[in-house]
Amino acid sequence: MRILGLDVGTKTIGIAVSDELGWTAQGIETLRRKEDDPAADVNYIVNLANEYNVASIVVGLPKNMNGSIGPSGEACQHFAEELGEHVECPVILWDERLTTVAAERMLISADVSRKKRKQVIDKMAAVIILQGYLDSKSN
Repeated sequence: MRILGLDVGTKTIGIAVSDELGWTAQGIETLRRKEDDPAADVNYIVNLANEYNVASIVVGLPKNMNGSIGPSGEACQHFAEELGEHVECPVILWDERLTTVAAERMLISADVSRKKRKQVIDKMAAVIILQGYLDSKSN
């Protein structure tokens, strides 16, 4: 039972997938969003969900530190709703506060160059979102 994890941003979508047992998350890629064709992003994720035969999709929900939802969170909610209309599995919103910060710190501590960090930060954030979700399910 695999689970797909997404870090949805305005320009990119970080994508991660769990192992078959749902214990660990691995980064797949960072998808460059198509500004002129938002449906293409949804279609791409739908195809990945089918390819990996996922049981559910976890979409990171960026909340403000006080727990409120801002414009980025609303955009993620809209994307999750749109995605949910095209897949047969549940689409779950998961609190992603500070995941990008955590990903950045991990990459810096691993001495990854600034240029390389920029290329993988969203994929790494998707891994952290998905791993947090998986860990919560195992507790």
